[in-house]
Amino acid sequence: MTIKPAKKIFKPIVLLMCITVLLFNTACTAEIRSDERISETRLLLDTYVTITIHGNVDPGLLNEAFLLCEELEGLLSMTLEGSDIWRINHAGGEPVRIDPRTIEVIEAGLLFGEISNGKFDITIGRLSRLWDFGGLQHVPSDDEINEAKATVDFRQIIIEAGIEVGFVQLINPDARIDLGAVAKGYIAGRIADHLTAAGVTGALIDMGGDVVAVGGRPGGDPWRVALRKPFGDAGEYLGIIEVYQASVLASGVYERQFNQNGLLYHHILDPETGHPVISDVVSATVLTENAVFGEGLSTIAVLVGSEEAKNIFDGFQGFIGAVLVSEDGNIIEIGNIKLMN
Repeated sequence: MTIKPAKKIFKPIVLLMCITVLLFNTACTAEIRSDERISETRLLLDTYVTITIHGNVDPGLLNEAFLLCEELEGLLSMTLEGSDIWRINHAGGEPVRIDPRTIEVIEAGLLFGEISNGKFDITIGRLSRLWDFGGLQHVPSDDEINEAKATVDFRQIIIEAGIEVGFVQLINPDARIDLGAVAKGYIAGRIADHLTAAGVTGALIDMGGDVVAVGGRPGGDPWRVALRKPFGDAGEYLGIIEVYQASVLASGVYERQFNQNGLLYHHILDPETGHPVISDVVSATVLTENAVFGEGLSTIAVLVGSEEAKNIFDGFQGFIGAVLVSEDGNIIEIGNIKLMN
């Protein structure tokens, strides 16, 4: 583990050799180029999702990838009526028959709950909805927080998994599952698997800055991914890491937050207090072989702090490396990762 002071890097983000994500005032843009690269951006999962594929492939493959994204969002969304998670949350404590892919994500969430000693908890739904960082942005009362906090305990989830279908039950009918801290990574990973199965050897899936790389750049070189500087201005980055067939997932207190009466409130909540967590980590970027694991580990790092995060990373299969930014601005590099200018 190495620690060094944070420094400012002023340069446009380059997620690979020359890819520029097209962000117009539309929900969907597409680009087809003569250098055998196809790229498209759509507004999904409350963010801009860009998929770029290199090689001589059927342009219809992009649409397949986005349809898969929409399909999985339709299973895992907490707010979309009729989704697997919505049905579990509104079943009054009864078992609900759901898609095996939903069970995969729930099981990942339960694993993160175990290794973090409950700091990461996917039954935090009542608390996350109470704070409503995407809407009213108000500080709930102590009574509201205590009432919501009493419903949080990932151990109340019962799973009966099958090959084609499974059942999930919430023992506490007032609890609510929220997969927001793992779903995006899972979906990106499944899209990467779909592209690989279709014969793609070079692609990037970018979900609002969270990146999953399929293979490497044309010619075999790794992708170059720029890491955002916490609370930095547009175009201000910590540095660049090289990525080959891996996932780069980030969490930070700067992502969704608001100020009230001089205090900063952010969206990463501590299940024990019901308030935004306080730790020495304000940003965590994790490089893993598996995208859903990277998303979970990056959130855990913010929740538990740098020392405990390092212990968790050391024993986790598929972990490659991490870049943590501490509250005092220092950069902590863990594992096989190198932050470059």
